[in-house]
Amino acid sequence: MKIIMKRDNEIKELAGNKRVKDILKELDVNPESVLVIKDGETLTPDTIVKDDEEIEILSVVSGG
Repeated sequence: MKIIMKRDNEIKELAGNKRVKDILKELDVNPESVLVIKDGETLTPDTIVKDDEEIEILSVVSGG
């Protein structure tokens, strides 16, 4: 799968079908600090991303 890391302007590749939470763990990304997007839709941690799909990981910014 192709992963676009918006925070770092990086593109990463991972092989196989994986759940979103497993992808984030493998990339060492805190799941509470990002949104995972596919085709304009936000994915849940248990969503399976297939090997031939592309996702984006966007950093969440908050402030006061």
